[in-house]
Amino acid sequence: MKDDTGLRARKKARTRRALVTGAMRLFAQKGYEQTTLAEIAASAEVSTRTFFSYFAGKEDVVFFDTEERLSETLAIAGRRLPGESVTALLARAVEAGAKWEDDLAAERFHLITAVPALQARALHLLFDSQRRLAEALCAAYPDELDPVAAAAAVGSMVGAAKLAAVMTLSRGEDREAAWTAARRAIEIAANGLDSLGIRS
Repeated sequence: MKDDTGLRARKKARTRRALVTGAMRLFAQKGYEQTTLAEIAASAEVSTRTFFSYFAGKEDVVFFDTEERLSETLAIAGRRLPGESVTALLARAVEAGAKWEDDLAAERFHLITAVPALQARALHLLFDSQRRLAEALCAAYPDELDPVAAAAAVGSMVGAAKLAAVMTLSRGEDREAAWTAARRAIEIAANGLDSLGIRS
């Protein structure tokens, strides 16, 4: 029974990945607006109905890992180490969420910057993730951090990492270069956040 469950999970993961890969290939070939859900489903050899078992629409395919990455970031923010400062915990959490493990990062970046609907979705997701991270940070430091300070800290560090990565990708560099830039930006922002006066 356990093996069957594992097999089903692996099959679902493969199908999900095939849908994402197929969609990104079609978006590059035909354009985002011109690509249909039926075509994406066919690229993964599944039905359109099966597509909806994995994604609500095309936008969700592009942002397929957003919630998973945010969940990892929030989990880290909720596991404050003994004696860990706000800046150190936030840097650790943002760094985990900033690293791109998939090979579609550059392709997704260029797609998002070219499609207004995806730009709007990306902005909405960014604000939502920052709000949730600020709430998690307040919960981790209830006696030391107020909502305004948490918002400032999160906005500073997340904004620095995102913008550094975007500028790197916009110059045509690869995801490793973007990751290196994001990590450097996190370090710079962390140094500046010491002005919050919360170091213990």
